Amino acid sequence: MDFITEYTEEERAKIDQDFLRLNDKCYLDHAGTALYGGSQLRAVQELLAGGLYCNPHTSRTMEDLIDLVRYRVLQWFNTRPAEYGLVFTSGTTASLKLVGESFCFGAPDTAGSFVYLRDSHTSVLGMREIVRTERIRPIERADLLQVLNEPAGVQQRHRPSLLVFPAQCNFNGVKYPLELIELVERNGVRGYGEDAFHVCLDAASYVSTSPLDLTRYRPSFVCVSFYKIFGYPTGLGALLVRKDVEQLLLPGKRYYGGGTVKIAMSGSNAFHEKRDTLAERFEDGTINFLSIAALLPCMDALERLVPGATMERIQRHTFQLARYCFRELQALQHANGGRVVELYHDTVFGDPLSQGAIVNFNVLNDDGSYVGFAEVACMAANHSIYLRTGCFCNPGACQRHLRLADTDLLRHYQAGHVCGDANDLIDGQPTGSVRVSFGYCTQLADIDRLVVMIRRCYVRRSLTGPLAVGGLSREEILAQYKSYDRPRLLQICLYPVKSCGPYRVTEGGWRLAATGLRYDRTFLIVDEHGVAMTQKKLPEMCRIRPTIERHRMTLRHDELGDQLVIELDEPVDAEATRSAVQLCQTKVCRDSVQGVDCGDGCADWVSRALGVSGLRLLRQSAQDARLQRRTARELSLNNQAQLLLVNRTSVRWLRDKVDDWDGAEMPSLDSLVDRFRGNLIIETARSLEESDWHRVRIGQSGFSVDGPCTRCQMICIDQASGERTAEPLRTISREFGGRMRFGVYLSHDQDGEPAENGTAAFDRELSCGSTVSGVIENIE
Repeated sequence: MDFITEYTEEERAKIDQDFLRLNDKCYLDHAGTALYGGSQLRAVQELLAGGLYCNPHTSRTMEDLIDLVRYRVLQWFNTRPAEYGLVFTSGTTASLKLVGESFCFGAPDTAGSFVYLRDSHTSVLGMREIVRTERIRPIERADLLQVLNEPAGVQQRHRPSLLVFPAQCNFNGVKYPLELIELVERNGVRGYGEDAFHVCLDAASYVSTSPLDLTRYRPSFVCVSFYKIFGYPTGLGALLVRKDVEQLLLPGKRYYGGGTVKIAMSGSNAFHEKRDTLAERFEDGTINFLSIAALLPCMDALERLVPGATMERIQRHTFQLARYCFRELQALQHANGGRVVELYHDTVFGDPLSQGAIVNFNVLNDDGSYVGFAEVACMAANHSIYLRTGCFCNPGACQRHLRLADTDLLRHYQAGHVCGDANDLIDGQPTGSVRVSFGYCTQLADIDRLVVMIRRCYVRRSLTGPLAVGGLSREEILAQYKSYDRPRLLQICLYPVKSCGPYRVTEGGWRLAATGLRYDRTFLIVDEHGVAMTQKKLPEMCRIRPTIERHRMTLRHDELGDQLVIELDEPVDAEATRSAVQLCQTKVCRDSVQGVDCGDGCADWVSRALGVSGLRLLRQSAQDARLQRRTARELSLNNQAQLLLVNRTSVRWLRDKVDDWDGAEMPSLDSLVDRFRGNLIIETARSLEESDWHRVRIGQSGFSVDGPCTRCQMICIDQASGERTAEPLRTISREFGGRMRFGVYLSHDQDGEPAENGTAAFDRELSCGSTVSGVIENIE
């Protein structure tokens, strides 16, 4: 399609210059947050550095500045202080909560109704828990739109009631006609004859890329978040209240704090009197005054980048991008003519008044089965594309478009799925979807990059037969299990520095420890902020390769002439060394862990090796026990379990299933095994048989199977070069029905093993060449 650019060449150049920090990243989650521009942050810094901005309770100047910001925000939405009052909040959620807990529905026996659009954000659904009425009902999209066709009512309405709906759906960007506001407040809603409705408009998604004209459309309440528009500041929003309905909120305000009261008695006499005006009564405590002040340069910066009817122009630009994306995805086909993408939409992207800058979809295999959204997210991350997956805190819209009944949601929950997890397919049915969204800085090339990724990774370009996910029956498994020589342990790999290269043991053995393999994941690299580094962010980490000899580790990198030598068995008494070391905090797989800084020399070496300044090398603190959530076994800095077992035979099977290595040569089996970063590399007669095991014995040591290893884009990184590929992740997903699992997690069964010759069970040695026996439901 023809794409008519909204920006001049000069404007486009200025916007691109403002976002040079993106480099080769493709950001497609503007519905999650807008991105702040470089000039915007510089303007904020100049404002704050150029004056004294203190607590507004101290400074009249600060009070005046905040009032100026109120005026400018109202002006941004084309209204004025005589028409709307403005309360600063922490965001849309807090604004909705204020309305919910303060709105006066009337006396309990004659209270009005709380009605909410079912396709609403959970912040709206949560209002059901706090509104002061028992008359709570959802309204379906079709019923709400029917208000547009209702004749003018003549019935007298006297019960104060509240209708909440979004100006734009955050799930797929459909916009609701703002004419509904006047019609609902004037004519009511069918089925609620005595209810005098006031509209609370959730405008968070809408105002991110669209102009809101409060002179033309005048809801009673409007809730917004500023990061959705400007990217910065975060944690700041507003509740706009139409002047003629302030009395529906003011009496209902219960809590007070800070300067929101004229007088408050501190004794048993709880007498107090709240302030009179809306903002004075509702802005408890000290407001976020520096962030409020920062809104001025944020508004100015956006108007400089997109001058003249800023939001109208952004609306046109982002809508064209969304329509282009919609049509490009819609046109994708497999070789058999099947759709590649299932789109979830309520419009055909005909005009920007009915459709916002969001496209929502799932990817389909050529047999019509779904690709899990978690796999798509991993593949996108592998291509440096930032997008959003899940249900986007909008279960109503998600249910409607994915055709999920309430019973389906309960079944998914009982199967272990919760909001925000990666459990994307249950019985082949998606639990969520993929969302891409666009902002004023998005380019056409960003969408092309997304479409190329989907075409490259998921479009079948030649006709093939049905995909064979295959497998043997339980009887065949048990029959084969007893008929072949037992598998053996080929190789032991430990990764002393998390996410760096392995130290391999192919002859002899290696000692077990209470956390798994001795020295495995003992160290990690963090950035200057203390955030743990992994190959997902720095693929170059795979080129740091360790060797271990006599309790001493040597780290090498091909492009560095010097080496880093670290003693592995230094004293671990934290009290004795507290004055000599620096304890640091970081997170591994959502766990907070404490590490000991290895010093400036180590920091300098890892920073030079990876080409990133400010890195530090930490050793896990011996005083900081980290336990596995399910089994309570002790962990080092591993992600999920003590050990990962990978079957070389299964890797060979997987390699043979890959259709296309994107024009590159098929990797060697050894290099493909390396990508899975297993600790225990075994070989069996049958591929994937490790998936059936519940327990494993290697030599004299027993292990429990903790479950399959869920894979991410790490396996798409060549461990020799650090280069990224699309495989083997997409083949794993295809062959296992969308489940990205390969390899199994193990934990050492220390409790069930008696000590031998004075050696504790966890201090035994695993030997390469040992026999490996798996147990299926207690049958060997």
